[in-house]
Amino acid sequence: LLLLQVLASFLWLGHSEVVKSFEASCPQFFFREIPPNEALEPQKPAWICQRYKNQYYFATLYDRKMRIPVYSAYIYQPGPGKRPKTWLVEPQLIGPAYPKTMEKEWTLLNHYNVSLEKLSQSQAILHDYKNLTGLNRGHLNPNGHHDDYSSRIATFTLTNIVPQDEKLNGGAWNNYEQQTMIRRTQGCQTTYVIVGAVPGNNYIAKGRVNKPSHLWSAACCVVDNNYIKAWAVIAENDKNQVQLLTLGELEDTLTELYGRGQVSLFDSDCPRE
Repeated sequence: LLLLQVLASFLWLGHSEVVKSFEASCPQFFFREIPPNEALEPQKPAWICQRYKNQYYFATLYDRKMRIPVYSAYIYQPGPGKRPKTWLVEPQLIGPAYPKTMEKEWTLLNHYNVSLEKLSQSQAILHDYKNLTGLNRGHLNPNGHHDDYSSRIATFTLTNIVPQDEKLNGGAWNNYEQQTMIRRTQGCQTTYVIVGAVPGNNYIAKGRVNKPSHLWSAACCVVDNNYIKAWAVIAENDKNQVQLLTLGELEDTLTELYGRGQVSLFDSDCPRE
């Protein structure tokens, strides 16, 4: 038994939060286990299998330079529950020697001898989001799309947050998350969602954290073995409006906005029309 425990702990070392690829570490959050293509990759990417209490809850491609997520991918499983209040950060963005699960800033500063300066070099910190005007912390993967408290807490990491227009976040975007998604997912067995942010020309926190120009979301819903449907939305991050698109229209729009080649968000079996 001891040998088995030693072997198990040795194997576990191979699982880290900041990973080399989603395909190898947490492919389950993507339709057919295929993540978006390289057209969305930033200059300084970090692939994060978002882990809380030794369980993966979703996947985030993080932009270390802009200090915002490129996108978060998850499976839509809404349910009632309390909204968490605690914000977490990603220790492994500092380096692989740090904990593999998201932690509070306080824990890293007090138990792991990490300075706030060192933490802030690798990612956004709580102070970056203080005293915002007209903006607030916008979840890409929203806590309301999860049905238990641990998965909701896992969405409260600053690696899943962007500076979002306050009216949009509380208005049209919230309507999409809470109402349109419920209508659109009727009959779906499994709905795979990818929510992203297009970097903009403005910053908060003295140039540390990028304010996205657009927010977007795409869903691929498996109704049964013979029927798959998809939809998408995009919103400018200074207006309280959400535009409903086909998956193909969103991919074409993102191809123009990112300018790094044709964007593909889901496996080709997800309909573009």
